[in-house]
Amino acid sequence: MISKSDNSPASTTQDAAAPRLTVWYDAQCPLCVREIAWMRKLDRDRAIEFISAYQASDCPLSQEALLARMHARDSAGVYLSGAAAFAAMWRVLPGLRPFGWAAQWPPVLKGLEWAYLRFLRVRPALQRWVRNLGMA
Repeated sequence: MISKSDNSPASTTQDAAAPRLTVWYDAQCPLCVREIAWMRKLDRDRAIEFISAYQASDCPLSQEALLARMHARDSAGVYLSGAAAFAAMWRVLPGLRPFGWAAQWPPVLKGLEWAYLRFLRVRPALQRWVRNLGMA
């Protein structure tokens, strides 16, 4: 997705104050919590608003849908899910931006979505394993 950029001082100030992306995540998943903590560290500009799927009152998606896979909403109000949501998150994080740009290429995004769907199949087992190790 291509976005229009305005480099005027007023838009720069507004952009810095408001998150450019909203991400809903499973705050009871130890894997998700660790990943979001890492993303928060990388998000020096506070470009992302992270919201627990358990506290998602302003999202039109059901809690069940939000817990099933990663979801995000960009500043234009476009909802993204799965690999597309991760790619949008990467594009606003300086250290991960090249990966986000690469993921805009349809064959790359398709491969990432394929891998994400496989991950979702093993996610419950990985969650149990992390909890059993006492890492949660």
